[in-house]
Amino acid sequence: MCYLYKNKETMLTKEKLNKSIINLPDSFTIDELIDQLIFIEKVEEGIRQSDEGKVVSNDDVKLMIDRWSK
Repeated sequence: MCYLYKNKETMLTKEKLNKSIINLPDSFTIDELIDQLIFIEKVEEGIRQSDEGKVVSNDDVKLMIDRWSK
């Protein structure tokens, strides 16, 4: 997998990497580390989107699901 970083907000820092490694078990695969890092990046991206008001209300989501299920 290759990820292109568009701005510094999505860049990986040593601090984030160290925190991720500390939270992993004593033995882990590279895939588990990558999964952990991707998860952290996606959560941070979601928080940024929320802070920027890029959200969808629960009611709007329910309407979308109703339309999709027909």
